[in-house]
This record gives sequence, C-alpha cells and structure tokens, in this order.
Amino acid sequence: MSYDIDALREREFPWAARGDAIYLNNAATGPIPASSHARIADFNLRRTKPYTISDDDELDTIRTTRALAARLIGASPAEIACMVNTTYGVNVAARALPLEEGDVVLSYGREFPANVYPWMALERRGVRLEQVPCESNGLPDEERLHWMLDVAGVKAVAVSWVQFSNGYTTDLAALGRACRERGIYLVVDAIQGLGALTLDVHECEIDILACGGQKWLLSPWGTGFVYVREELARRLEPGVVGWMATRGSEDFSRLIDYDFTYYDDARRFEVVTLPYQDFAGFNSSVGLLLELGPEEVASHVRGLVDIAVEWAASRSDMRLITPADPSHRAGIVAIVPTGDVRAASARMTKAGIAHSLREGAIRLAPHCYNTAEEVRTALAVMAGEWGG
Repeated sequence: MSYDIDALREREFPWAARGDAIYLNNAATGPIPASSHARIADFNLRRTKPYTISDDDELDTIRTTRALAARLIGASPAEIACMVNTTYGVNVAARALPLEEGDVVLSYGREFPANVYPWMALERRGVRLEQVPCESNGLPDEERLHWMLDVAGVKAVAVSWVQFSNGYTTDLAALGRACRERGIYLVVDAIQGLGALTLDVHECEIDILACGGQKWLLSPWGTGFVYVREELARRLEPGVVGWMATRGSEDFSRLIDYDFTYYDDARRFEVVTLPYQDFAGFNSSVGLLLELGPEEVASHVRGLVDIAVEWAASRSDMRLITPADPSHRAGIVAIVPTGDVRAASARMTKAGIAHSLREGAIRLAPHCYNTAEEVRTALAVMAGEWGG
C-alpha cells in the first residue's frame, strides 16, 4: 500500500484516529473527508452571499465532476452526466433505451429496488423484467444469467456490479463481452463497487452505468453520475428534458434563442439545477481517492475483507454469506452468527461499531481509512469474545 493510513486518518477522518467509533458501514453511507467538508462549507458560505458566485463557478464545478468521474472509470468526460443519485441514472437507461413491446430485460433476483422498479415500470409498455432466480445459497446465478442471454426477446441486462446484501461481485468483463456479441444493452448499477474496486467501462463493454456518490465515493447525498457510451449517447433521447440539455444552453445571455437540439454527448441527460456545493464536495472526495490511488485503495479494502472472510470461514459458529472466491468479492462481507443475529448486531452497536443488518446477515463494509485492528475488534464483538 503506497499511502500512509495513519496520516490519512489524522488528516481526513480525525474521529477514526481518536477512536470515537469503528465505522464499517460504507455500503450504507460513507463518511465525508475533512477536506471535502471544508470545500462544501466554503461553497455554502459563499452561497449566503451569492454575488460571490459566478455562473462559471457553477458550471466549472460540474465540468470538474465529469472529468473526475471519467478518470475513475476509464471514460471520457463527454460520456458523463451529473446525477443526484443512482436511481436517476438507472431511469436514464430505462426511459431512453429503445425498448419495445415484447422486449425482455434480464436482471438478478434479490436486486436492490433502485435497479428493479424503473424496469418494472416499463411493463405498461409491454417490456418484461425477467429476474433470474438466485442459487440456493441466495447468491446470484451468473451462469444461468449468461445462458438466458440467448432467450428470445432479451434486449437489455440490468445488474448491480456488487450485490448490496451479500457482496457478490459480477464479472462485468465477461458479461459485457457476451452482451455486446449479441447486441444486448448492458446497464450497471455500480454504487456498491466503485471506490472499493477499480473499473474500466470500455474494457467491460458497458453501455450505461449509474453511480451515486454517498457510499464508497465518500461524497454527499445528492451527488453521482451516469456514464453513457459515447456512440449511444448521441442517438438516445432523454426521457426527461432539462433546460440545459440542448446546444447553446450555457450562454445565459441568449436563453430565449430556443434551439431544441440536444448536445451530442451525455450532457443531454442532465437535469439542472444541481446542488453545486455538494458536487464541490464530490469533486474533493473523488480527487482524494484518485490521489490515494484506486488500485491501492482496492488492495487495502481487499486485505480487510480477507480478514473477515477467513475468520468467518474458519468458524463453526459463523456462516459466511459473501463468496469465499476473491474474484466475486468487493468491499462487503455478510456474516450470519448462529443463534440470535439481532443480539449480535445490538452488541456491536453498543460497542460503537457501525454496521448494517441486511436480509438476515450482519454486513460489514470497510474502506480506505479502516484498519485491520478495527476489523478484528468488530469480529470479536460479533462473536461475543470482546470485553473492552
């Protein structure tokens, strides 16, 4: 690991350095780094005196967001549109892709609702969502999903890169290749993967990717982006039309020279006004992750997850839900203690260990600022073996 975790904790997460809490709940909400908080506070202070904020300040903020998000996923800024959450990005795909009566959208069973309801809403147009049943252990059946790509009528696949409840991580490169060979659109909800893992959207042949910033990107609520493959962005029409989605809209001196010609890039999908102060925080947080190095962050997270996985797999009183195979893991570890799961969760909460209880399992989600000692302490408390 090339970054100094102690220095990172002191500078950006002082509460963690002081031991105020052990925060292992990044799959729910990631903490905002101190430098990002300062950036937001500065923007909000200027907002109290709006004469200190220019149009260029606002536009440059989201231009920076597009550039940083593009760097993070191997895209170009022209393929990025700023979004206020993952759900809106998924809806961009559901509303803009040329899906017609009789078409089928494939997805996994037990998907997070944000990647289910936008597709269910298309049933009134005769588009059917087909959820591939999970395996008996509750994990996605990736092999069966690939097999179903050849079922008549399949026009799109919509999956979470990383499953929210169990951490199962899909092989996007293999899925993207299979979809592209068949002319099937691939739509990815990346919110539980990006920031804990690295990704190149072109290598994975993804058509549309949506990601909110509030989890692994350590950014404010109400920030995120959607990636739309360049060739696709030029020919899809937005399902919702924003007043800055059209050519020439950035020239505020001639707004009523109406020209209903969409931008020829992903900007056509943006709906403003956006929370610029929060996107300033997003820019700072993503900039921090890029400074640390996405590969280095992923390596650190992987090491922390390995500790929890190996611990749970070695014990008869714990049932590991997350795949033991490292190729299907990200930053989430789901464990079910034998006995009373809620009691174990309550014990962890009392000890100041932030985590989640999801679908009957305790979910741990460590990030770049967490330490091996924190993970081991959390596991000991889960097992009732810690008396600190």
